[in-house]
Amino acid sequence: MNDHIHDIIPAPAAARVPVRGATVSGPALLGMFPVRRVYCVGRNFADHAREMGATAPASKADRGMPVFFLKPADALVIDGVAAYPPGTQDLHHEIELVVALGRDAPAGVLDPAQAGALIFGYGIGLDLTRRDLQTAAKAKGLPWDTGKSFDQSAPISALLPASEVGELAPRTLSLRVNGTLRQESRLDQLIWDVPDILHELSKLYALCAGDLVFMGTPAGVAALQPGDLCEGSLDDLIRLECRIAPPR
Repeated sequence: MNDHIHDIIPAPAAARVPVRGATVSGPALLGMFPVRRVYCVGRNFADHAREMGATAPASKADRGMPVFFLKPADALVIDGVAAYPPGTQDLHHEIELVVALGRDAPAGVLDPAQAGALIFGYGIGLDLTRRDLQTAAKAKGLPWDTGKSFDQSAPISALLPASEVGELAPRTLSLRVNGTLRQESRLDQLIWDVPDILHELSKLYALCAGDLVFMGTPAGVAALQPGDLCEGSLDDLIRLECRIAPPR
């Protein structure tokens, strides 16, 4: 047996997201968070579901099942610049809470009461969407991959440890584009909160340390153009800046 088997091509670098923590002198870089998978939740704010033409549930009992899709880990953008993608004339912003898992889930379906123990920290991200491609795929009953899972489709902030964020429900998620407020909602408006979503994901996937979950977007999604500056925030705790660059 050959004991010197080597890679045929250079191995791609793993995606990593900065982790910051608060200090007396300001935010400090604590390290890097290696990313395994990126899960995304669709239609998780009632106002956004309605603006996309879907029916929003009237109560928890009417929620049905959440909508999930994935983005590749190498779609993450941490340097604040995302190129306008090819194949679209209608690129949209969707600001979202991002949950970072620091532990593997136990085997089987996760009890929502155990979900908090898996969470390392939080960030915010942009689920950039080629809306025209997504709309065309939905009309034909096809998967959304070309509309959602493309290069540089997931700009993300640095992560903040969960202990520094505290309770999520009263926090406000917002996005300004070129200084104008476009999206804003308290996180208590999520249809499925974080424990709910981790519980539902565990029915379908083995959740592991290194997983990120983009939690869905509130109403106000709209088009972006090259040169636009997106500024997202979770209260005054987490900030994200991303400029849309010309097509590559």
